[in-house]
Amino acid sequence: MLESRSVSRLHALIQRRDAGDLALVDLGSRNGSFVNGIRVGFPVTLHHLDQLLFGDQQLVFHHPARAASTPAAPCADPRNVPTTALHTHSLATIVVVDIRDFTPLARTLPESQLSQTIGTWFLRAGEIAQSRGSWAQKYIGDAMMAVWAHDRPGDLAADVRSALRAVAEIHCATAEVGRAVGLPEPLRIGAGVNTGTAILGGPDYTALGDTVNAAFRLESATRQLGLGVALGERTYRELAVLPPSRFVRRDVELKGYDGASAVWAISFEDLREMLQQ
Repeated sequence: MLESRSVSRLHALIQRRDAGDLALVDLGSRNGSFVNGIRVGFPVTLHHLDQLLFGDQQLVFHHPARAASTPAAPCADPRNVPTTALHTHSLATIVVVDIRDFTPLARTLPESQLSQTIGTWFLRAGEIAQSRGSWAQKYIGDAMMAVWAHDRPGDLAADVRSALRAVAEIHCATAEVGRAVGLPEPLRIGAGVNTGTAILGGPDYTALGDTVNAAFRLESATRQLGLGVALGERTYRELAVLPPSRFVRRDVELKGYDGASAVWAISFEDLREMLQQ
């Protein structure tokens, strides 16, 4: 509780993520939240001794667990920074969830309401992904990427179902967020899900590779398919869907790929019913 009239009743929160890092989320506060002088519009990872500003309240963020790993002085040459290991050829499922028509929405909403919308949505989507076993989440513009790392091949099918349950739950939470913040129109999303080998690791829990790129392309394809969720071939195969299937198979030209790719699409409603069964 900060005793200041410049701080909103629900101003901001600090969310602890499974990786142990902490992120600041502004909740649409009137006067904004700032990290090192930069206004927070999306979740920002906090580092030891970051300068925080809420209204007229100045604070210094302390993270004792991370302080010991903070270098005493920055390296003059970034080439001298110690290399962080990346794990190549890890099997993973990548989920990309994007808010539909966010750009025109951003033009019509007050800044405070826009900040509250995106901040609350990121918070809920991240919580759901974590609860369903996501290895890491990344927030990119008006989209979130969540990663499920398949360390045990025998759990692959169950992990894929967990990722799809997260997608279905994020869809329901998105509608709730739109109603809670009083948007003039329903808040909608699209989702792409792809399974394959990827490069995982690094201090920011990075996911790289063709499997990641394809997941973003699959999400974009949902617009032309007219359905909310699009799956890559490996993801669909691991589901082992029994006939009759609620999925629709389409050959789609994914941007940046030669030739058509097999895509399995489904509505959020059908996905939720299928998972319940």
